[in-house]
Amino acid sequence: MLQVRIEITYRTKNGAEAEFSSDYMEAEPALVIARDLEKTGRMKQLTIIDTYDVSWTLKQLTKFMEKVKTEPHDIVVYFDGGFDQNTQKAGLGCAIYYKQDETSYRIRRNALVEGLISNNEAEYAALHLGLKELELLGVHHLPITFVGDSLVVINQLNDEWPCYEAELSKWMDRIEAKTEQLGIAPTYESVSRKKNREADQLATQALQGVEITSHSEQ
Repeated sequence: MLQVRIEITYRTKNGAEAEFSSDYMEAEPALVIARDLEKTGRMKQLTIIDTYDVSWTLKQLTKFMEKVKTEPHDIVVYFDGGFDQNTQKAGLGCAIYYKQDETSYRIRRNALVEGLISNNEAEYAALHLGLKELELLGVHHLPITFVGDSLVVINQLNDEWPCYEAELSKWMDRIEAKTEQLGIAPTYESVSRKKNREADQLATQALQGVEITSHSEQ
């Protein structure tokens, strides 16, 4: 969900003024607080600023949040990839969870691909598969959480580990280009393979020749 902070200029009854700024918080509770502050009648100025450094009025953000509810939001993408040395093929899997119109949905997608050379490259390709699914879903200008069990991919994308392999560097560039194109603010989180079981199974099924494409309510 969109993260914002509130900046206000407060005026006391005797005319003294002071400026305050809140920490970042989710937009919905920020709207509740902003409306409550306005009711005091002592706000000389109230501005809401998001993590993209875009300023909103209370009216603008209220209208935007009403629209958001009708579009995909609160999105989490689980991804996993596997590489078979014998067949030189890779299995990619992604599971996407999101909300729309107060209903929860799940997309499950996998793919069998050739031309990759390592398990790490398959992991990057699986994340990229998730990005392409988000594009098809019409997702844009939202914070998205990407969850995987590859420490290499997660730590490289978080700039915690260097990337020396040319092929992986190309995938990083593709992912950065796609997130910028969609206006996505990505967060990359690492989990154990056990907690990433669904995406792992999808990647395994792809290697077994089982194609999965589903879109359902939760």
